[in-house]
Amino acid sequence: MSASDTPNPPHARDFTWPGPDNSRVPFWVYSDPGIHDREQRDLFQGPTWNFLCLDAEIPNPGDYKTTMVGDAPIIVVRDGDGAVNAMVNRCAHKGALVCYKRRGTVSELTCIYHNWVYDLGGKLTGVAFQRGVRGKGGMEDDFDAADHGLQRLRVESYRGLIFGSFSAETPPFQDYIGPGMTANIDRVLIKPLKVLGYHSQYLPHNWKLYVENTKDSYHATLLHVFHNTFGVVRLTMGGGIRIGARGWHHLSYTERDPEMEKTAKNEATRSLKEQYSLEDVAMMEHRLELGDNITNAIQTVFPTLVIQQILNTIAVRQLVPRGIDGCELLWTVLGFEDDDAAMTELRLKVNNLVGPAGFISMEDGCVGKFVQQGAAADPDAETLIRMGGRGIESSDGSRVTEAAVRGFWKGWRECLKI
Repeated sequence: MSASDTPNPPHARDFTWPGPDNSRVPFWVYSDPGIHDREQRDLFQGPTWNFLCLDAEIPNPGDYKTTMVGDAPIIVVRDGDGAVNAMVNRCAHKGALVCYKRRGTVSELTCIYHNWVYDLGGKLTGVAFQRGVRGKGGMEDDFDAADHGLQRLRVESYRGLIFGSFSAETPPFQDYIGPGMTANIDRVLIKPLKVLGYHSQYLPHNWKLYVENTKDSYHATLLHVFHNTFGVVRLTMGGGIRIGARGWHHLSYTERDPEMEKTAKNEATRSLKEQYSLEDVAMMEHRLELGDNITNAIQTVFPTLVIQQILNTIAVRQLVPRGIDGCELLWTVLGFEDDDAAMTELRLKVNNLVGPAGFISMEDGCVGKFVQQGAAADPDAETLIRMGGRGIESSDGSRVTEAAVRGFWKGWRECLKI
């Protein structure tokens, strides 16, 4: 084959941002494989804190849970001293998964492939046939097990949430999200937690589209007709948007305000009040257990965690990329350890609002695919995210803004240096 017959190499896209701010986003961010590769290195394994699991999921020594940080499989385990360790779930020998079950309890970590054994801190403690058999074979004399442990992550825990970071440059967690964001976690996670259950769903679109959706607060009363029909969220309610450290994180919240509620009948948004009613109105009960009138609080911790309080249902949502055009959303539904049976039942009833088939979540599972399909027509076209201007500022009293979406893109660009 001559040089002239050699196929042209695939075109390497010029990842140039289309302007000086974050109010326009090119569609190639959702579909270019090169972007996906850079995200794994520079974002998920860069200077970020990534949600791993809950203290309540690994309460005892030897308890472990497997999870993901981007594409990297992770083991989170509590050791005999009660400390939490996080390691890449990859044997130092051949790279096989060490733990392949979602969770369990162990005294040590053993790779089933060739039986390399690690302690609960990731230190290599045993190699099968290290000295060979009858004086033959085995590892070289200078093999040092201390050089072949599992790769460890930094770990921090806050209010029962466990986070991991690959980077020594990531600031302490409370500095990473800032005091405004820790204040809401303190407001919601007021007591020791217990897990009530799990949801998971596959979303047929790039992971960043779901992050944008959680940070875009004003779509709630437009897309989710259930909100307007039964009064969980309306634009005539009080509330606002708060932006966390460096613009990366956010909180959107709504609260019942009697004065503003008087104008609710004039709100020009879709409602199905004339066609539908609830057979069981108990699911809309709201016990004011947190000391305020907030009905809906959606908080994001960059890059992929959502902390949710909707009425009395509390949950964390972990987003896991699954390639360039898919992602998995993992919901952990929570209560407090001292909840009585009636409160647990209420939380589970209200939980029908969310999850894969939730009354106010089904639509979120669809719209990302609509964008992914539309964006495929021209990767060089751009979105327009200028609701509320072009800046990244908090806005108490109004949620008609895309400031938090712009804040996400600020963080994303800073990590990828685009």
